[in-house]
Amino acid sequence: AWEQRKLGDCFTERCESMPDGELISVTINDGIKKFSELGRHDNSNDDKSKYKKVCAGDIAYNSMRMWQGASGCSPYEGIVSPAYTVLTPNSGINSKCMAYQFKLPATIHTFKINSQGITSDNWNLKFPALSEIEIYVSPYEQEQAKIAAYFANLDHLITLHQRKYDKLQVLKKAMLEKMFPKNGSSVPEIRFKGFTDAWEQRKVSEVAEICAGGTPSTGIEKYWHPKEIPWLSSGEVHKKYITYTDNKISVEGLNNSSARMIPANSVLIALAGQGKTRGTVAINRISLTTNQSIAAMIFSKEIVPEFVFCNLENRYEEIRRMSSGDGSRGGLNKQIVGEIEIPYTSKEEQAKIGAYFSKLDYLITLHQRELEKLQNIKKSMLEKMFV
Repeated sequence: AWEQRKLGDCFTERCESMPDGELISVTINDGIKKFSELGRHDNSNDDKSKYKKVCAGDIAYNSMRMWQGASGCSPYEGIVSPAYTVLTPNSGINSKCMAYQFKLPATIHTFKINSQGITSDNWNLKFPALSEIEIYVSPYEQEQAKIAAYFANLDHLITLHQRKYDKLQVLKKAMLEKMFPKNGSSVPEIRFKGFTDAWEQRKVSEVAEICAGGTPSTGIEKYWHPKEIPWLSSGEVHKKYITYTDNKISVEGLNNSSARMIPANSVLIALAGQGKTRGTVAINRISLTTNQSIAAMIFSKEIVPEFVFCNLENRYEEIRRMSSGDGSRGGLNKQIVGEIEIPYTSKEEQAKIGAYFSKLDYLITLHQRELEKLQNIKKSMLEKMFV
């Protein structure tokens, strides 16, 4: 069984000063980092004679932000501001394990209610108050070490997928800018081998049929039951590649409304919607219907939908500025969508570019899902591996 102990029995406050050490920072989300790696402006005091020493394996925390989770186990030696508290572990205590325990919502809540001060602006948790807080600790340092290693491995995997995800996002952004001609140019900066012809510009209305959807009356049940035909709302456009819809309508609902069938591999654009929805584009992999706040671009055979999709996705802000109305509350319409000019090149080159960005999106989604999965595992196991 785990034992209930006061934190003052688990840690001793380190009060050594070290004016010439490397400055480190205690973050809420990422624990302890070297300040030089954060890219922030250094507004620390020139006189660091009172700055506190932190040794590898110590836990340092922001006394004014402990109730927000600003703590971490330091992997290296450094110094922190006098406003911070430094804890050095006593015998039988694995500080890495305790650092994870300090991040538990229940533990952070305990730190919050034990912080002193009238308002949240000046709440603080100094060592004397922290030392009286009781938590459950495994009596076996070996068990603590195994727990710490388990979560350190999870953090490593999370960091790996986050880096890959971020790298792919940066690559996609760079290639979108280089694989389509910039304003005033008729050729892109980067092309696949074998393509040399100049590009043209075509209005969407010249190469696509544009149609908006509709919503069957919600007061008539037979329009919505049985659930037969996929029906997409504008809030679902953020899925990007539409393989399912959250709702369906009946055949009778389709026949008695302005909704119409949209063939698979059309490009969809949200005409209106809350927040960031307006101007968002998607491509449907299934035949479906949509509500009236979505316009579908059904392209002629000379256009590769994935090619147009990746181009319009990169022009989100430009398309939003086309909206009628007063900017933030304006909306798009079929006429505005029809006036959008899209780049035009041979179908073979379109296909290669569309396939390239589809693959990039697939890899980005893969790492995003793995990242979310690992984060959910960590959250679940933090709740289950501590008392």
